[in-house]
Amino acid sequence: MKTIYVVRHAKAEGQPIQAPLTKEGECQAVRLAAFLENRSVEAIYSSPFVRAVNTITPFAERSGLRIQQDDRLGERVLSDQDLPDWMEKLKMSFEDFSLSLPGGESNHMAMERAKSFIDEVVKKKEDRIVCVSHGNLTTLILRLFDERYGYDELFALSNPDVYVVEIEERSASVRRIWE
Repeated sequence: MKTIYVVRHAKAEGQPIQAPLTKEGECQAVRLAAFLENRSVEAIYSSPFVRAVNTITPFAERSGLRIQQDDRLGERVLSDQDLPDWMEKLKMSFEDFSLSLPGGESNHMAMERAKSFIDEVVKKKEDRIVCVSHGNLTTLILRLFDERYGYDELFALSNPDVYVVEIEERSASVRRIWE
């Protein structure tokens, strides 16, 4: 069985790639490290965004594991333009997975990116993996295993949040384990 801990980053100071964690987010990252400590994790993968890397750094330091950054775990970009009605557009993108706004990525494209990452790590020798991402992409990763994950579940995620995906030969289960 392959076990993947899908982690949404802790509270951050904003959305830009370089946005760091807030003070509260730094405390959350330490709590996350303690939460993951006894789970026999063998590999860590993270979005290269600063908030994702900083979320898992305390755990990496405790466990002695290296953080392997992977662009495929980066957040989905809805659009490269300022959208005053971005929430409405985001909801529309969950109703039409092929909807791609100017300079943005459709949910379908982001899921393909996430699927290529998952397909690759499932083949690796490590059986217990942590991958750290962002709200929209975390939702899409979970959707790869359970199609019930969508817009409402995205907004139900906390910062941080942890789901465990257990993959057996032809089936997978998803459940939230963060307290």
